Amino acid sequence: MKIQSEINIGLVGHVDHGKTTLTKALSGIWTDTHSEETKRGISIRLGYADITFRKCTECPAPQCYTTALVCDNCGGETETLRRVSFVDSPGHETLMATMLSGAAIMDGAVLVIAANEPCPQPQTKEHLMALDVIGVKNVIVVQNKIDIVSKERAIESYNEIKEFVKGTCAEEAPIIPISAQQGANIDILIEMIQERIETPERLIDKPARMYVARSFDINKPGCAPQQISGGVMGGSLIQGKLKLGDKIEIKPGIQIKTKGKTEWTSLTSEIVGLNTASEHVEEVNPGGLIGVGTKLDPALTKADSLSGSVAGEPGTLPPILHQFTMKTQLLDRVVGTKEEKDVEPIKSSELLMINIGTATTIGVVSSARKDTADVTLKLPVCAETGQRVALSRRVGARWRLIGYGIIK
Repeated sequence: MKIQSEINIGLVGHVDHGKTTLTKALSGIWTDTHSEETKRGISIRLGYADITFRKCTECPAPQCYTTALVCDNCGGETETLRRVSFVDSPGHETLMATMLSGAAIMDGAVLVIAANEPCPQPQTKEHLMALDVIGVKNVIVVQNKIDIVSKERAIESYNEIKEFVKGTCAEEAPIIPISAQQGANIDILIEMIQERIETPERLIDKPARMYVARSFDINKPGCAPQQISGGVMGGSLIQGKLKLGDKIEIKPGIQIKTKGKTEWTSLTSEIVGLNTASEHVEEVNPGGLIGVGTKLDPALTKADSLSGSVAGEPGTLPPILHQFTMKTQLLDRVVGTKEEKDVEPIKSSELLMINIGTATTIGVVSSARKDTADVTLKLPVCAETGQRVALSRRVGARWRLIGYGIIK
């Protein structure tokens, strides 16, 4: 049965707190597949896994919630509740831009906090602030690794978490103790996700628009010319529908130099393949993570070269922006470091890392006022008035989240 995922849920938190292991416990998929991820034992790129939540009609809650076709408790068949795409974000401090790109396509999030370390760790706080900045409201907190701590430490950790989430988007969130390694309390987590993170209302009747989070060249080295497949994009459709044979436009596209001038021009192609949950389909709706096969030269899509782009129905996409004015809202303190400094006002001529949708670029502040800033971008973006952008500043050797802006 081909069912498209209807919602994207992020797994966020500090490095090595068990996000990828939890994805594996839920889906059976280990999302760290890149060679460097395997070697270093951490997530570097966004990982994806599609999971079907199911329910046994005979067993009581929460034991009735599962991802298995057959109930582990009574052996009866289970019924489908909904299909969910999980976005596994890297937790290392150097990969904050990747996490922010993933947050742009999240409808809700699971904040993973390990019970064997004091809370909050630097990126636990930074990721939670990022969810606030991006505007992700539906959050569930998972207290992981309870199998390797004492009862007293588990209670102490729980109280640390309760204190930490006060005043944030996770203040009213349930805190669920689990062991992702042992699969303990996964049924309760599924029940809470079903109750707390609802599928948002989708704008199906609007022109198709997709945030591109990954792009690939799927051809193997030495492939014969007649066997070469076009470039593939991965991401999430935020509105409208896409069908096989549709024309598609991608912005900001590619950089072209002519007569000493550099210009950015959008790409256009035709959809020749649609993929969801490793299955080929003829049409996709908003929600969930999808793959879009095109007739583009695969050299244009290899190594995530189109990630951060916006794709959709030709002539309907927002403009390509090389500069814009934004209304800014800054955090009180710089998060992500042990010694939290006050966030100073934005200054003219300083560099900011700017995340818009799944795009990451550097902006030079050409003019800064009290709560407004004009920025000129190193790489252009496809965005529109009213869109929210995440702002990070260089603090020491790292980019640190300092607030957000609204494009005017």
